[in-house]
This record gives sequence, C-alpha cells and structure tokens, in this order.
Amino acid sequence: MKHKVWCAALAGASMLMTACGGNDGPAVPTKNVLFFLGDGMGITTMTAARIYQVGEDGELTMDQLPETAFVHTYSADGQVTDSAPSMAAYMTGVKMNNEVISMSPETRATGADGKPYHVKYDSTCPASGNGTAVETLLEQMKAAGYGTGVVTTTRITHATPATTYAHVCHRDAENTIAAALVPGGAGYNAKLGDGIDVVFGGGTNYFTPVESGGRRNDKRDLIAELKTAKYSFAADKAAFDKLPVDGSTKIAGLFTKDHMAYDLDRDGAKEPSLSEMTGKAIDALAAKKKGFFLMVEGGRIDHALHATNARRALQDTVAFDNAIKTALTKMQAIDPGLKNTLVVVTADHDHTLQMNGYAKITGKTAPGNPGVLGLVKDYVKGAPSKDVDGNPYTVLGFGNGPGYKPVRGPISDAELESIDYLQEAVVPMPSGGETHGGGDVFLGATGLGADNFSGVLTNHEVFGLIKKSLGL
Repeated sequence: MKHKVWCAALAGASMLMTACGGNDGPAVPTKNVLFFLGDGMGITTMTAARIYQVGEDGELTMDQLPETAFVHTYSADGQVTDSAPSMAAYMTGVKMNNEVISMSPETRATGADGKPYHVKYDSTCPASGNGTAVETLLEQMKAAGYGTGVVTTTRITHATPATTYAHVCHRDAENTIAAALVPGGAGYNAKLGDGIDVVFGGGTNYFTPVESGGRRNDKRDLIAELKTAKYSFAADKAAFDKLPVDGSTKIAGLFTKDHMAYDLDRDGAKEPSLSEMTGKAIDALAAKKKGFFLMVEGGRIDHALHATNARRALQDTVAFDNAIKTALTKMQAIDPGLKNTLVVVTADHDHTLQMNGYAKITGKTAPGNPGVLGLVKDYVKGAPSKDVDGNPYTVLGFGNGPGYKPVRGPISDAELESIDYLQEAVVPMPSGGETHGGGDVFLGATGLGADNFSGVLTNHEVFGLIKKSLGL
C-alpha cells in the first residue's frame, strides 16, 4: 500500500517511475490547468458586460466562480502596466518591466536612447548584459509531460500569448516570437520540446515572408515549417472544423493576417469563435489521455477599449465568457467535480472605462434599447441627465481616448445604436490611443486548489498558487 501511495506521489510530480513500473518511462500527469485571460478586462468592463448581456440582476459565467480575489497589476517600472509584463508575471512569477516578454527583472525593453530593442519586428536585444529568459508555466508543464495549448483572438505572437512560450526584451519583435513557436527552425524555443500541442489565433503576417505579402524579412515560410513539424494546419473555419481531435497530431490554426475579427464583426463561415476554438482545444488535449495546460485569451476586449468603442468591447467580453462556459461544461464531463482541474479567470490590467451618473435600471442591451450603452436617465423621473450646459451624457465614458469632444451636444438614438459609436472621453487622445488604467482586476477560480485564491494578490503571486494547486 505504501508503495502505491509513493508511486502516486511520483506520478503527480511526473518523476521517473522505474521503481513503480519497471521501464515505463515518465509518469503520465493527470491534472489540468485552464487559464483564462480577458485582456484589459477591468472590473468596470465586467460590470458593463454583465448589464449589456443579462441585465443588472443577471450573472455571467465568470460571476459564478466560487473563489475570487482582487489582483494588483503594476509592473516593475510602471504604475500602469502593459500586457507583456502583467501576463508574464502570471506565467513566470516574476515582476518585469513594461514591454518585456518573460525575461528576468533587470531586462530593459529600450536602450539608453529610448529606442526599442527591435527592428522591423525582429529582436535586436543585446547579446549580453540585458537579462535572461525566465521559465514559464507552459514550459514547466511541458517538461513535466503535460499537454499544452494556446488560444487567442489576437495575433498568436501578440504580448499575452507570447509570454507563455517566448522570451524577448521587446513585445514588438513578433517575427522573433513567431520563430520561437515553430519546431526545428532557427530561433525555436527548445524548452517547448516537440512543440505546443494546440495553437489557435491570428497573425499569419509574422509567419509569412515579405515576398508572399507577410512581414518576415528572412524569406522563411513558418506555416510550411509548422506542417513539416507534423502540425495539422487550418487557415479558415472549414479547415478548422476538419482538424483532428483524436490526439494523433498537433494542431494549429491561424485564421487572419493580423488580429482576428471583433465578435460583432466576425464572419462565422470564415473565423471560429473563441468558444469554438476553446472547445476544440480541450477536445484535442483531453484525447491525449494526460493532464494539460491551456491558456485562452479574449484579446480584443483590450483593442476595443483602446478605441473607446464600448459596444465591441462588451460583446468581446461576452464572447470570452461564453468560452469559459464551454470550457467548464466540457471539463465537468471529462473530470466530474473538477477534482483534477483548476480553472482560473482573470485580466492583465484595467482601462479608463467608467460608469457615469445616477442611471435608472436599463436592463440588457437589445435593438431599440441601448441599455448600459445608452444615455444616463434619472432613476426617479427617467429623463436624461444633463451636464452644466444642458447636454445629455452616456452611462459609459472614458478617462481619455479618441472620443473626446471639445464641444458637447445632443446624442442621437442613431449614434447610440451604431456599433461604431465611440464613447466620450475626458482627455483627447489619437485614434486607438486610450490608455490602460491602474485599477485592480478580478480573479475567479474553481476546481482543484481554487481555495488557494482569495483576498488581495499581486499578479506574480498567482503563478505560485497555480503550481501549489498542481503540486508542481
């Protein structure tokens, strides 16, 4: 009996099992981690998305996670972080400087002249004297025998997904980041072994040479190289639907040249939804009959917020929540009670989105009822609230952004119904230039070790709590 208990402990740590089963080789891990990251999904965004989708008294899937915490997101050199160091903190347990991808704390993203260490999407990080790679959770789990997957609605080389598998001093070196993902070629991250098992997102530009319309200046066709490395590959929804999920092959899908479409604009015949990508990733990883790590990013929430386009941001938040729902349903079927599965949902940073005034209950957004996207209407009389000049204003606004209006005036119903309407901002910024905010973000967890997550955390502490839950 003691022998069996000892062997089980070894299996949980993925140590050699020579004492437990002769020459059976490494133990097969049995635990799963699903890490969901809503990029830019601050608490105001969550609240507004809830009202948008199900009304003030409804609940999103992430609202129902039993364990919750607040997370501080500052970076090593910034009160307000960008996505790279915040996500990297979750994935490595190390605080790093803004724009740095999974490198040691002293790593700088720019030289003394203020210029970034990259040229036309390729890394020009100093060969020495500017930090070293820090091992990521995905790398550690890969080494321990787990299956691995990365799913995003952004470019697969964008900051959030990149922190799971790449190491570079500046996030914009996306050609270098792409090379780190492709087994067998120059620049490949050898710690990924035979490669990440499931890869879904956008961004073929960084896998395709300039000569073929991409952005690579080394003439390499990394998509062809992925196929050579025995990946089954999809470039559109039809091919995605046919990707095998029996565990017989690694699978990858890159569906757009740049980021994938916002959910409001997505053509379902051309691009899979985040929920569909998440579901297929789980099916493929579970078919391998071993534990796995899956990172899922709702990445375009952030981009819509930068544009001060609240409608697209809220819809992408709902699409992200739908992916969480899909994952929980599938994992409950695979692992009833989630006894061996940890699900974590959080965000990398806040934005300057805010809720204004004393609005009456609006209910969910529907045609003819903009809801939380509409005007503030007084909760007593239901009449539009007014500013000092007698003009109405919307429930949602931004601290800064391109929606700034030097002279305010009436806001028509047609404007509020438009998917292109930009919420007003206090400080003028260029197109897409709304900034991140420094507020704490939500974290929710369920399943194996979820009770480790509570109170107020700093983002780099989450890494250790995930490992503690796994016993890794």
